[in-house]
Amino acid sequence: MTKNNNAKNENSLLYLSGINKSFPGVQALSNAKLSLSAGSVTALIGENGAGKSTIVKILTGIYQPDSGEILFNGSPVKFYSAVDALKMGITAIHQETVLFDELTVSENIFLGNAPTNKFGIIDLGKQLKKASEILQSINADIDPNVLLKDLGIASRHLVAIARALSVDTKVVIMDEPTAALSFKEIQEIFALIKQLKEQGKAILFISHKFDEIFHIADYFTVFRDGEFIADGDMEDASQDKLVSLMVGRSVDQIFPKRKTKLGREIFSISEFSHPTEFADINFSLKEGEILGFYGLVGAGRSELMQAIFGITRAHTGQLMIEGVPVNVTAPSKAVKEGIVYVPEDRGTQGTIKPLPIYQNITLPSLATVSKAGFLQQVEEFRLSQEYTQKLDLRAASLDTKVENLSGGNQQKIVIAKWLATKPRIIILDEPTKGVDIGSKAAVHEFMGNLAANGLAVIMVSSEIPEILGMSDRIIVMRDGKIVSEHQKNTATPEILIKHAAGLTES
Repeated sequence: MTKNNNAKNENSLLYLSGINKSFPGVQALSNAKLSLSAGSVTALIGENGAGKSTIVKILTGIYQPDSGEILFNGSPVKFYSAVDALKMGITAIHQETVLFDELTVSENIFLGNAPTNKFGIIDLGKQLKKASEILQSINADIDPNVLLKDLGIASRHLVAIARALSVDTKVVIMDEPTAALSFKEIQEIFALIKQLKEQGKAILFISHKFDEIFHIADYFTVFRDGEFIADGDMEDASQDKLVSLMVGRSVDQIFPKRKTKLGREIFSISEFSHPTEFADINFSLKEGEILGFYGLVGAGRSELMQAIFGITRAHTGQLMIEGVPVNVTAPSKAVKEGIVYVPEDRGTQGTIKPLPIYQNITLPSLATVSKAGFLQQVEEFRLSQEYTQKLDLRAASLDTKVENLSGGNQQKIVIAKWLATKPRIIILDEPTKGVDIGSKAAVHEFMGNLAANGLAVIMVSSEIPEILGMSDRIIVMRDGKIVSEHQKNTATPEILIKHAAGLTES
């Protein structure tokens, strides 16, 4: 399986070899290579920090390699800017689509590339016509006149794809394209990828979801620690082998075995309601328990957790900690009561990206790292190091800015930040979203350790294996209400899905 695929490389549309890229204190890529063929899907697989994002930025002209060669149709090329890569027909569709809410769909599709008349003025009629044609070509039933802000997440992805196809695209890079999509929307993306294959496009597909990789990819390439490890045909691959290549070791236990020892009831919530998001929420939580919340998109799970943490205000209901009523009107009050929340959207809600790691981690704990009103940097580093080591954070130093880290490492920083406050209750909203399989195992093991030490954990997850593998008890929500509750030993994927989708009575 660790073959070089020489026959494939010789016929590649795009071939990178000997690619090196370094940043101050970090060797991001070392002798990396990648081959993409027309009419096929290549999955790029690797842990967070493996170099996937760096190679994508080199492909799209955002970064220039320190050394190495890029061949396009067998001829050497260099991309000095994103415009150069775009002119060559290389486009990227990212997990977080870079589009503009206040512009129409057609304006987003042709932004910077709008058709003009002989006077150099944008030809709106031609733009609408071409936008409609592109949308129809990918079976996207979207009005090109509507504002982007009026579309859902899946439709935004389709607009991003249409934008990529508005130029003479030959290579399409899809970076976690299904991260925030429902099952039906994911199937629509897969149908589109097959359509792009039939049109002869070379597709680079990046995903942490192995079921997606095995379903859609023809070839795989594995990166580890910035280096090329292996490539091959997907039909010759197995999940265990790919995981071993990714992490350099066997990850036998993604969900650690643990002996559950529940303590006293520490938290309860009764008749908790919000005018528009959720209603009649009742549940309790014990020390050492991991309580899983499952539901489909729009079930109201995240909205409920944000209200518990004081980000939004519930209309009615009561929170109790150790039997004592508490009134959480703001996140600061929640933290004082020992409740912390790790949000799903770590990029905008969980970190301050321009700040270094250590300042992000100590932000909620400034009182503990200060003396006479002055911050003690030595204490900041000590506290940050304690929790980053526990979570196996991978970074050159604690001075590294968060914006320069992979998504998985950013997630670890958010968790470390709140754990440093020594909470009694921690809410983890999609704790391993966008996180590679090796890091998932580390996060799951740490969650188990937290529970074993008496911390009460609420975990919101859309991944059924994670819900079943980590939860002691599972609550299913639909349309803002709790529809069923299950013990770990009685829950099955079929039961959870049926209750979440309203296919059976609770």
